[in-house]
Amino acid sequence: MRLLTHNMLKCNVKGVENGYPLGIDATKVEIVESDFDAEVIRNMLKKINFGALKSGATSLSLSELDGIETVTEEMQADEELLRRIHRLLFEVHVLDGALVCPESGRRFPVKDGIPNMLLHEDEV
Repeated sequence: MRLLTHNMLKCNVKGVENGYPLGIDATKVEIVESDFDAEVIRNMLKKINFGALKSGATSLSLSELDGIETVTEEMQADEELLRRIHRLLFEVHVLDGALVCPESGRRFPVKDGIPNMLLHEDEV
């Protein structure tokens, strides 16, 4: 599971109002290099929740975004920053572990890079 995917997932358990962003409790993480395109990253920044990306990076003890609260238009000209964001969004793969609801503590397993967000019958 890439952090791009993590950025779009939330806990949908019945009664949970604050189920985003999910925490990451990873037991196996892999870095897989991919081609960098600055324009793709600039466009992604318009669509993702930067706070959730930063939260995911912190959960994985990754320091690419330390000290950065938001990415301004001026900052989008910094290719090194865009490369760090690219690394987080596309190259960091959580292979095994769990996603954890911040409100209920419900754990959603991640196995072989695939998050299982299926709910139990009593959670729907």
